[in-house]
Amino acid sequence: MKKIIYNFLLSTILIFFLFIGYFSFFGIETDRFNNQITNKIETINNDVQFELKKVKLILEPFKIRVKVKTLGPKLKSNNQTLSIESIETHFLLKSLIDGKFALTNLNISTNSLKVKKLISFIRGIGNDTRLLILENLIKEGFLIADIKINFDDNGNIKDNYTIKGFVKNGKIELFKENNLDKINFIFNLNNRSIELKQLEFNYNKNDLFLNELEVKKDNKNFKVKGKIEDKNFIFDEKFINNKFINNKFVNNFNKVKKVDLNLNCNFSFLIDDNLKFDNLKVKSKAIINQLLFQNDLKIKHFFPNTQEILELKNHKLEFNYDKKEYLIKGKGSILFQKEYDQINYLFQNKNDLLNFETSLEIIKNPLKLDFLNFEKTDKIKTVIDIKGTKKQNDYTKISFFSLKDKINKIVFEDLFLNKNNKLRSFKNAKFNYSDKENKKNIFNFKNKKGEYLLTGKIYNASTLIEKLFSIENEIELNFFEKEFKFEVNIDEVLLDKDTIVNTFTGNLSLKNNEIKDANLKAYFRDDKEFKFTINSNSKEKTTTFTSEYAEPFIKKYKFIKGFEDGILDYYSTKKNGQSISTLKIYDFKLKELPVLTKVLSLASLQGIADLLTGEGIRFDEFEMNYRDKETLITIDEIYAIGPAISVMIEGYIEKKKLISLRGTLVPATTLNKVIGSIPLFGQILVGSKAGEGVFGVSFKIKGSPNDLETSVNPIKTLTPRFITRTLEKIKKAN
Repeated sequence: MKKIIYNFLLSTILIFFLFIGYFSFFGIETDRFNNQITNKIETINNDVQFELKKVKLILEPFKIRVKVKTLGPKLKSNNQTLSIESIETHFLLKSLIDGKFALTNLNISTNSLKVKKLISFIRGIGNDTRLLILENLIKEGFLIADIKINFDDNGNIKDNYTIKGFVKNGKIELFKENNLDKINFIFNLNNRSIELKQLEFNYNKNDLFLNELEVKKDNKNFKVKGKIEDKNFIFDEKFINNKFINNKFVNNFNKVKKVDLNLNCNFSFLIDDNLKFDNLKVKSKAIINQLLFQNDLKIKHFFPNTQEILELKNHKLEFNYDKKEYLIKGKGSILFQKEYDQINYLFQNKNDLLNFETSLEIIKNPLKLDFLNFEKTDKIKTVIDIKGTKKQNDYTKISFFSLKDKINKIVFEDLFLNKNNKLRSFKNAKFNYSDKENKKNIFNFKNKKGEYLLTGKIYNASTLIEKLFSIENEIELNFFEKEFKFEVNIDEVLLDKDTIVNTFTGNLSLKNNEIKDANLKAYFRDDKEFKFTINSNSKEKTTTFTSEYAEPFIKKYKFIKGFEDGILDYYSTKKNGQSISTLKIYDFKLKELPVLTKVLSLASLQGIADLLTGEGIRFDEFEMNYRDKETLITIDEIYAIGPAISVMIEGYIEKKKLISLRGTLVPATTLNKVIGSIPLFGQILVGSKAGEGVFGVSFKIKGSPNDLETSVNPIKTLTPRFITRTLEKIKKAN
C-alpha cells in the first residue's frame, strides 16, 4: 500500500513538473482569454476594434505569472486595418487560479508599417489638426516599433509606458524646395521624452546626421538635446542660401558658399507650443576642411591682392554658445590674397561685450600701409596681433595692436574707436620701421592728459610732401571722431632722399578731420628756415608756407625736373569751401619742363629750348594766383619772368580729368626792346612799317593729364596786361 501511495505521489509530482516544464517551455494554445484581452485593449480607446487569433500561454514560474502571446492580430478603426506582428501580456498566476483576469502589462510588436498609414489610422481615432498636417507632410517611410504598457492593480494604464523602434527611408515635404528624405533613426519614447539615435536624413541633396536627439517635456515647453560625434558634413551653396535656413536660423548666412567640416557637437534648446525656438545652447569642436564665403571686408587698401572669395582651410575650431554668451576659438590657414596665411583667433561675447584676440602670420602675401609709406618685404614673415573689446552698438577698444617682423615694429596701446570706427583716443603708439624708400622711421605718440606728444629720432616725409604738393592726390583724414592736438618734436625729417631738416618742432590740431591750427618749423643744415602755419576761425582758414630752400618741395611735381635753388612763399585762405591762393618762387633755375620745351620748340625758339634741356633757364620770380573749389582749380594768372623768357598763363584744371591752359611766352630780347620803347608805345605795338612789330608766341595746352596737346601761334602784339605785369615786376626789383 505504501508503495502504491509512494508511486502515486511520485507520478503526480513527476506529471506536475512535466506539466510545469511543458507549460514553461512550449506553452498552451487557447482562445479562452481572447475576449478578456480584447476588452482590455479596447478600454484604451473605444474606437479601436481588436481581432485576435488563438493565444499561447507560457508559464513563468519564478515570477509566478503567465505570459500570454498572440501572433498576427489586427487593429481596426474607421474601415482602416493595421496588422500587428504580435501582442504579449502577463497576468498573475493567482488570478488564473481565482478565475479573475488581471493584466499587468501589454507588449505590442508591430510589423513594418507605412508611417503615413499609421498616422492616418491614429488620426481616425483622434482627429487632431496637427496629425492632419503631419499626414500631409510625410510622404514615405516605414516604422517598426515595440510598445510596452503597464497596468496598475485597478487595470488603469500607468504613465511608465515605452515605445521603441526605428524609422526607415522616411520622406517629408516641408515646403516646395525644402524636402527631407532618406530619413532613418532609432527612437525610444515615453510619457516624458522622445529619444532619437543615429538620426540621418538628406536635405536638398546634403546628408545630415545626429548621433542622438532627445525631446523632453519641460513644464509648458519641450527641451531638445542633441549630439553629433565626429561626423563629416559638406554643405553646398544651394543648401546654405536656402531661404528656410537663412530665415529660421542664421542671418546673412548667404555669404557662405561652401562648408566642409568634421563636427563634434552637443546642443539643446526649448520649443514652445507655437514651435518657437529659445534658450539655444551649443558646445562644439570642429575641423573645418574648407569654408568659402564672400569677402566683404574693406581691406584691399591694406592687402592689395584681396580676393572676392575668402577661404578657411584645415581649421581647428571651438564654438560654444548660449543665450548670454558665446565663444569662437580657432586656428588654421586662411586665403584672402593669392597665398595662404596662418591665423589664430578668439571671440568671446558676454553681456553685449565682445572680447577678441587675433594673430595673423603673413609670409608670401603683400601688406601696405600707405599712410606710413610702409610695404611688407617679400618672403619675410610679418605677424599682426590684435587684442581688444567691442561694446555692442558702441565703442571698440583695441588694447593692443602689434605689427612685427625681424626689421619693423609698430605698436598701438589702448586705442578707442566709436561705433562708426572713428578714432576717439589712444594711449601710446610706437613706430620703428623702414619704409618703401628703405628709409628708417623712428617716432612715438604719447597721450598726455588728452594732448598727444609726437617725438622721434627720424621721419621720412618725402611721400607725405609729394601728396601735399600734388594736384591729383588728396590726403584724407576721415578717421578722427573729435579734435586732436599734437605737440611735435622730431630730431630729423627727410624731405627727399638728399634733403634733411633738423629740429622739426611745433604744434597742430585737427578738428572735423581737417587741420584746424598749425605752427611748425624746422631748419636746413645751412640754417635756412622752413615754416608752416594754419590759423582758423569760424569764418575762414589761413595757410602760410615759407621755405628758404624751395628745391625739395618743387621737385615733388613730377612734370618739373632739374629745379635748383629758389625761395618759396605760399599764402592761402579758405572760406565757404573755396580756397584763394598765391604761390611765389624767387630766384630759381629750371633744367627741364617738358611742356615748356614743347612750346619753345613749336615756336622755333630752339636756342632757348636747348638751354632749358641743357644748363637750364633761370627765373627771377614765379607767381601763381588760383582758386580751388571741390574738383576745379581755376588759374587766374601764372606769371614768370627771367633773363631768358617771360611767361603768362591762365586756365583751369579739373582734377584727374582735364587740363586747359592758354598763355603767352616772350623772349627776353623782345621784351627788353618793348620796355625800352615805352614812350613810343603805340608805334611798337603796330610797327612803323609793314611786317614790323613785337615777336612772341601764344600757346594752348589742353587734354587729360596723361594726354596733353599743345598748339602755338606767333603774335605781333603784347597785351597791356602782360606789359603791366612786367613793369610791376621790374619796378619791384629795382
